[in-house]
Amino acid sequence: MQNGYIERFNRFFREDILDAFYFNDIYQLQRLADKWREYYNFNHPHNALGNKSPKEYKPRFDEEFRGFLKCKSQHLIMLYSL
Repeated sequence: MQNGYIERFNRFFREDILDAFYFNDIYQLQRLADKWREYYNFNHPHNALGNKSPKEYKPRFDEEFRGFLKCKSQHLIMLYSL
C-alpha cells in the first residue's frame, strides 16, 4: 500500500507544481515546492483524517494519544505489581 501513497503524492505534486508553472530557475522551483510541501503537510485536507487538515486534526490526535498512553501506563503498573 505504500506505493499507492507515493503515487498519490507524486500526482498532487505534479498537478499542483510541475504542470502548473514555468520556472525560470531551479531556485524558483525549490521555493514553490517548499511552500507547497508546508501547505500540503499542515493545511491540506486529507482523506485519511476525515477530510481535515493535519492542523485541524492534531488536537483530536493529542487527546487520543494521551488516553492511549494513560491506558498503557496503567497496564504496565498492573503487570509490574504482580
